[in-house]
Amino acid sequence: MPSTVVHVAFGALVATAFLREFDARALAAVCAFTALPDLDTFLGVWIHGGHRALLHTALLPLLLGAVVVWDGRRADSWLRDRFGARGHHVAGVGVLALTLGGIGPDLTTNGVNLFYPLHDQFYAFSGRLELSSTEGVVQTFVELGEDGDTARGTTETVHYWTGVDVKRGPDPEGAERVFPIVSSGLQLLVVVVAAAGVFGRFREANR
Repeated sequence: MPSTVVHVAFGALVATAFLREFDARALAAVCAFTALPDLDTFLGVWIHGGHRALLHTALLPLLLGAVVVWDGRRADSWLRDRFGARGHHVAGVGVLALTLGGIGPDLTTNGVNLFYPLHDQFYAFSGRLELSSTEGVVQTFVELGEDGDTARGTTETVHYWTGVDVKRGPDPEGAERVFPIVSSGLQLLVVVVAAAGVFGRFREANR
C-alpha cells in the first residue's frame, strides 16, 4: 500500500505543476492537504472500518473545495486575511493534491470507501487498460458484475492493516508492526521524481 511518504511525493508533484509562486510555505501547505486522509489510520483504531473511509471519501475534497470557493467570494475572506492574495490559489492546489495524491493512490491500491458515509462500500480501481488484436479495447478497472472485484466490501467487513492497527479489534501481543516507506520500484521512482521536481522549482524560484 502507498505510504504517507508516497502520498506526499504525489502532492509535491501536484505542487510543482500548479503552484504559481513556489516557496517552502506553499509547498508545505499543499503536502499537508495531501497527507490529511492518512489521519484516519489513527481514527480507525477506535472506529472499526474507519481507515480509508472517514477521510478517504470523495466528499472530503468536494466539501473543502466548496469552502475555498465560498470563502473566495466573501469580502472578509478568512484565507485572504491570513495568507494574502494567493491564499485561495494555494488552498485550491491543496484540494487538488488531496484528491490526486492523498486519495487517488489508495483508490488504485486495495481501495477506499469512496462515497462514505452516504454509501458504505469500498471500491478499488486497480486493473489494466489495453488494446487487443482479438478483443479490442480491454479494461479491468471497473468490474461490478458477479466476476468483478471493484466493490470490496463495507466498513463491517473490510480492514486495512497498518503499523498502527494490525487487525480489527485488539492487536495480538507482540504483533509485528510494519511502517512502509516505499513498497515497489515504481513508488520509489515517484518519490525520486517528486524530489527532483521540488529541487528544480526551488532552483528556478531563487534565480
